[in-house]
Amino acid sequence: MTEGTERTPPQLHVLTLSVTRRIQQQQKVAPVPPEKIQVYRVSGDSVSLNWDAPAGDIGGYTVSCFCDGEKVQEQTTDATSLTLCSLRPGQQYSLHVSTRLENGQLSRPAEISAPTKTHLRSLLEDLGLEQHYTEKLTLSKVLQIDEKTVADDSAECPSDLPWCFLKRLMMVNVTARNMKCVCEPDRDALSGDTGLDLDNLVNSPNSGDVLNPLDVITALFLCSDGFVQQEMALKMSMCQFSVPLLLPNSDTQQCTLMLWAMRDIVKKYRPQSLSESKGFVEERIVLSELPLVSFVRMGECSLSKSEVLNKLLSNSQQYHDTFVHRNMECGDSPRRISNGLTEISWYLPCGNQNIDLFAEPVAVANLRGDITSFETQFSFLCQTSAAVFVFFDDLDSQHRLLTDQHKAQIFLVGNHQSKSFRLDALKKVATELNLTKSNIILKTKQMNDADFVKNLRDTVRNVVENPRTRMQVEQMADIARELGMVVDEDFPECQRAKRNADAITEEIEDILQYKEAQLPLQGNIWKALTRLEKEECRLKKAGSENIEQYKGHLLIEKKQLREEQNRYSMSDAMSCFISAISRPGIERSYFLKWMRINLDNLSQEKLSVLREEYKEKSQSSANKEEIKDLDRQLSNSSLGTEHFLREIGQIYEASVALPESDASRRQLQHLPILCAELLLDGFPLELVDGEASNIPLRWVSDVLSQLNTLVYPNNKILVVTVLGVQSTGKSTLLNTMFGVQFAVSSGRCTRGAFMLLIRINEDFRKVLGCDFMVIIDTEGLKSPELAQLDDSYEHDNELATLVVGLSDITIVNIAMENSTEMRDILQIVVHAFLRMKEVGKKPKCLFVHQNVSDVSAHDKNLRDRKLLLQQLNEMTQTAARMERKEENKNFTDVMEYNPDTGNWYIPGLWNGNPPMAPVNAGYSEAAYDLKKNIIHMLGDCESTSNEIWEFVEWTRSLWNAVKHENFIFSFRNSLVADAYMRLCTEFNKWGWEFRKHMYTWITHAETTISNFGTVAVKSEASDMGELLVRLKDDARSELSKWETTLLENLTQYFKKTEGHVHLVEGYKEDFSNSVKSLRREMESSILNQLEAAAEIRKGMTTLERIKETHTTKLEQEVHSLIEKCRQTKAQSTDEELDGEFDKMWDNIVKGLSFGGLKEMDVFDKVYNYLRKNLTHKGSRASELVMGKPLRSCGTQPFKYTAEGFFNRLAGTVKQLFNVHHTTAVQRMADSIIAACTQFVAEKVGKKTDYHDNYIQEILQMIDERLSHNQDIIKTDIEFEVSLKQHICGVAARRFQKMHKDFLRRNDPFRCLNQHKDKYRSDFKDLFHERDQCHKKAEEFTTLCLTPAVVDYVNNSLGPDITDEMLTSRTSLQFSTRMYFQYSVLKDLLTKDNFESYLRYISSYEEFVKEWIFDQIVDHFSKGSTKSDLESQHLKASIKSIKMAIAKAQKHQESNLMKFVEDICEELGDKLVISQDALGTFRILNNANQEQFTHWLTVCVEEMEQHLGETLSQTDIQTKLKELNFKPQNELFTRLIGCGNQCPFCKVPCDAGGKAHTEHWASVHRSQGLGRLRNHYSKQLAVEICSSLVITEGTFSTPATGFQKHPFKNYKDIYPTWKIAPDGSIEASDYWKYVMRKFNEQFAEEYDANPAAIPSHWYGITKEDAEKSLRESFGIK
Repeated sequence: MTEGTERTPPQLHVLTLSVTRRIQQQQKVAPVPPEKIQVYRVSGDSVSLNWDAPAGDIGGYTVSCFCDGEKVQEQTTDATSLTLCSLRPGQQYSLHVSTRLENGQLSRPAEISAPTKTHLRSLLEDLGLEQHYTEKLTLSKVLQIDEKTVADDSAECPSDLPWCFLKRLMMVNVTARNMKCVCEPDRDALSGDTGLDLDNLVNSPNSGDVLNPLDVITALFLCSDGFVQQEMALKMSMCQFSVPLLLPNSDTQQCTLMLWAMRDIVKKYRPQSLSESKGFVEERIVLSELPLVSFVRMGECSLSKSEVLNKLLSNSQQYHDTFVHRNMECGDSPRRISNGLTEISWYLPCGNQNIDLFAEPVAVANLRGDITSFETQFSFLCQTSAAVFVFFDDLDSQHRLLTDQHKAQIFLVGNHQSKSFRLDALKKVATELNLTKSNIILKTKQMNDADFVKNLRDTVRNVVENPRTRMQVEQMADIARELGMVVDEDFPECQRAKRNADAITEEIEDILQYKEAQLPLQGNIWKALTRLEKEECRLKKAGSENIEQYKGHLLIEKKQLREEQNRYSMSDAMSCFISAISRPGIERSYFLKWMRINLDNLSQEKLSVLREEYKEKSQSSANKEEIKDLDRQLSNSSLGTEHFLREIGQIYEASVALPESDASRRQLQHLPILCAELLLDGFPLELVDGEASNIPLRWVSDVLSQLNTLVYPNNKILVVTVLGVQSTGKSTLLNTMFGVQFAVSSGRCTRGAFMLLIRINEDFRKVLGCDFMVIIDTEGLKSPELAQLDDSYEHDNELATLVVGLSDITIVNIAMENSTEMRDILQIVVHAFLRMKEVGKKPKCLFVHQNVSDVSAHDKNLRDRKLLLQQLNEMTQTAARMERKEENKNFTDVMEYNPDTGNWYIPGLWNGNPPMAPVNAGYSEAAYDLKKNIIHMLGDCESTSNEIWEFVEWTRSLWNAVKHENFIFSFRNSLVADAYMRLCTEFNKWGWEFRKHMYTWITHAETTISNFGTVAVKSEASDMGELLVRLKDDARSELSKWETTLLENLTQYFKKTEGHVHLVEGYKEDFSNSVKSLRREMESSILNQLEAAAEIRKGMTTLERIKETHTTKLEQEVHSLIEKCRQTKAQSTDEELDGEFDKMWDNIVKGLSFGGLKEMDVFDKVYNYLRKNLTHKGSRASELVMGKPLRSCGTQPFKYTAEGFFNRLAGTVKQLFNVHHTTAVQRMADSIIAACTQFVAEKVGKKTDYHDNYIQEILQMIDERLSHNQDIIKTDIEFEVSLKQHICGVAARRFQKMHKDFLRRNDPFRCLNQHKDKYRSDFKDLFHERDQCHKKAEEFTTLCLTPAVVDYVNNSLGPDITDEMLTSRTSLQFSTRMYFQYSVLKDLLTKDNFESYLRYISSYEEFVKEWIFDQIVDHFSKGSTKSDLESQHLKASIKSIKMAIAKAQKHQESNLMKFVEDICEELGDKLVISQDALGTFRILNNANQEQFTHWLTVCVEEMEQHLGETLSQTDIQTKLKELNFKPQNELFTRLIGCGNQCPFCKVPCDAGGKAHTEHWASVHRSQGLGRLRNHYSKQLAVEICSSLVITEGTFSTPATGFQKHPFKNYKDIYPTWKIAPDGSIEASDYWKYVMRKFNEQFAEEYDANPAAIPSHWYGITKEDAEKSLRESFGIK
């Protein structure tokens, strides 16, 4: 190497070579394309894709986009995903992705294709409406109530916008088009960053993805069905928004004429021609023949066409944004799908030339977008418009469009100030179009906006006043079809529905005649039926006719009217109508809408003519009759779908009167389900026929029952109702709040009441606790049409009572400015609320004051609210007097009401002067707040929602009660009855648990007392007195604990939300008093039992001491004799020993003193207590008591004679009442005697000694029963004294014998002598030193244990038998007093035997005691229940004995006697072991303890087997009579109730608990069954008191002083009785059947002539009687 040459280091050569080789390799290897390429997001102008990287070194990727084979984009990226933007919507793109190496080499492309979304699809996805593009939105979905209904949240994302718009629009809120999403606020601004950043301020974009309101509206119209579109168009029109006329579909490029959508818009206006007469025009806008002025844009335009239009249509005082424009909120956002939308609005004059901009009405259309893009829409407008105004800046080559149009006048509107404006172009076009100067309107520099708009308005006015063409929107449909547009109502279902509707309505010429010919059943016949139904309930015209005969005549008249209805053939119109509503769902809905539209059109035409005629006639006072006739025609000229549905109801009601087998009836059975489906589809159901003022109950019930079936189990409802004066906006308020459509057009004021269903969203059902909300709209109270009628107040009262009763919340519309009217309304409403309070309903109330707009209204009206409360209090007192419920002094006594929260102030409906005024935003917002409050109140309701069938029952019971004059006392409701029955059932369960527990407690206490002082009890008490005090304290403590438990149970029961507990809250106090009464009753009984047991035990202790002395002496003598015999003679025969024993026995008996208890004079004791009882009754009572010895009383059956009682009466009156009164008093006496006799028998059966408490209890029992009946049966002191003497005489006689028997059984000499043979045997055993273990074990078992075990089993068996009867298959009939009554009466009907009925009526208590006894016997005679219960207690007692033996065995140091004492002590709290038997066992006993224990165990086993056999062989009848606790008596006491009887028919009271304040019976009977007869004819009376109490008849009884008293006012005499009128003629069919069938037998038995049976009673069958019985007692 030469010098100066550089050497390359070896390492560098290697590196260069390596790189060179790698490059060469890469050039040789082809790059791999990307893997798994996929498109993961597509929008209208972008596609996003991703892929997996291939293996190897990658330099990046190249993405190419092709459309129709042409490359439109290419991008490179290093990532594995890319979004291609700026694509065209609705295009198919092919996407190629190639891998790029570092050297730039590309792989072959991986390909995928994807279409971009159309603008429409993209927007629908943004709005969350893509599903509804195919599955259209329905009204049911739009109007349903969900959590958003009560949420004030604004839209947070685009998908919220449609729902926010719909929510506001349905409430007619003019802010509905404000559609900006709420964005997060600027954090810098919030943090107080106040730095000056003007660049950011200027360049900041519009926050969020803002959508143009027109896009949202267009999307909603495209996604909605025809009925939602119609509702949207109607509400938009009310808001004075423009309405879509031509709706574009940017996907299909198809345009739709929205004729159907606008069909429901009705406008009222007054053109200048009618300003003098103050007349007005009311017509459906699509049928109005108006000039149309259209506004379009050609090219770009610097003027905002829509904003100019708004100014054109608004006067300076009342500006409104009819059309959305660029300077509105979100109006400047690019339109994505609404270009091509043509909107329409109307200017309608009010008749005031100072206000009206145009003297005549005009329609204004506005095409969105450039006409060059929408030539079809432009062509349509040119052919339908009187004039077309074209806005432009630069008239370019496209002006040919203008030259092609010929029909409409063309006006050019340009902005001279625009930079692109060219005057020469304008001149050229004007020349070509032959336009004059008046056809060109320019905004010049010298002209401000106001001047420009004025010029434009003048031009339009000139067109309107001299239009080339006028056209109905309906007529535009032909032009639209010619141009290839779709007409929204052209599809088959809608057209078929239209043809069907037209076929019916085209026949209508005279509405009144048409109704009479085609809808005959709802005319005079239905009104006559209504009058008959009310007369059935009021019987005002009965006069002197027998009530039951009169009711029979009414029944015949009703049948005749129904027959007359059935004689009508179904009219052609009704056949067509029923056929049409039987079509599938959507067609049926269209048919009903077409019917409503057609009928409203007819009514409007008819009414406008009648109004003009009325106005002319009313100018002269000479035309009174004609005016009256016109007034009637005005009232009757309304014809709507409700009349056709009402006719269907009458057809159905008439068919139900036919036999079930009748073909006509079967053919019409499908009608209720048709109407139920309509109700479910959102159509209103007429609840009350306002013209007849009646409810077709069977029809309404069956429709709602079918509805219940359709929606079950989602069948819970809550009800909101509105009440108020006519034409105060009640229907409008409901429509605004809930988006519904109750009729509000002129001349169509609501008549009667209509109900409508609104669905509750599934997620919101748990919050509200219901599935549907029912809205009830009612006719106005105090309506002028009814004001002249005599019963208008009654009609209003009936309606108010019904709807308030059905409602959970009632909205009361009141007007503070009219105090007289307000007082009338409040009177009606308060009356309704008072009635509801009295029958257990607790609806809530909101008072709504409309047309109050001041923001300070709530504070300013404080004085008015106080005045309102004062008025409410006055009305409450007035209503309380009318309803005889004067304890209600204030409105707050009737319901919860807070003047501050119970009043709502709502501004006026219109913001300005109609017809161009939009709905006031304040009105919508206030209505929305009210709606939220209502929903919150419903969610907070204490009471549960009703199921639909319960709503039906409320409707039926409320309406039946409303038809009676005295609502409260006429009200019967099966839901209330069911709730009451449940309460009674629960209360009876608690009561039985209480009684059973206290029976167990007293049994244990009596055992303790009986064992006191014996080896069986180691008591802490030193003597009986101390023990008695302790037991009494324990008893009171136990009673108090249970009283508290029962009261707490009652409180908790009334806190429940299910089971309609709130309906019976009025009875809470009664049942609370019944708990206290039961406690007092139990306390008195238990303390008496403790005292008696203690006294008897004291006597027994004395006897036991004597007996113990005797046995001790005997034992000593026997042992002495044994020693003596053994000493004298080691072996003696038994005969010798017997002789020695007899000598000893005789000597002992002679030497003992046998002084036992002294016999007392029970008669004397009883007499003293009787005299003490009557001391406060006066000297006459004392004189009578002393005048007759007690020993001579009660020897003969008690016979009442009323001589003294009737001495003061006149002869005729005396004869008239003597028999009836004597019979009633005798029956009462017999009942008291029977109860006392049973009490005596129970005490005697216990075989204890007499105690003074017994006679005190008897006297207390007599006093209570006399007191219960004193209001109904008047008696004198002679009767009371003689009754008490009789009962006390009988009781004293039996108690004296009981006392003697007790002394005889416990005589010491007799007891000693009784065991002589046993003692003799023991003496021999001891002498011979025999083993006594087995014998003594048998003795102990037989004498001591067996009787104790038998007593234990018997004492336990009584409650068990009662338990079994209350829990087994028989439990229902013993659960409540009402069910018991039903069971007895049904059993009587099954047997259908006169003797049984006679005994039931004449000896009720005796009969039901026997009936209960028979039921127990019948139940326990089947199977082994009795043996099982006895075996259970036998085993328990044997187990206790064995455990006692085992425990006693553990005491090693004890002897036999101690062993036995230990056993007795262990058993002392369960078994009462006879001290006599124990004493006998203990003496002369040398048994070995161990052997004795063995044999005792054996004997106990044998005893168990023997007793088991013995007990099972005893039949149930014998057992029931042996038991101390008698189940039949317990069940009788539980079910007999208070013992009161109806003062007229003597039917027993059915009320639960004993301490109720009001008596009532489920079913009353003919008075003849209670022996009442006509004085002159001697015929048994057929009248039923539940009918008489609503008649003008009178009654005379001892309680009235034998003076005539009106039946209607029976409560003046018998205030504790409530006799509800029969709910129907069939209500008392049970007793009518009995009276009719056994009329002759009853007459013979009562020594009277047979009753004159009403003819319709002969048609009552046994099945009818049973059905009536079930209905009367509410048995399902």
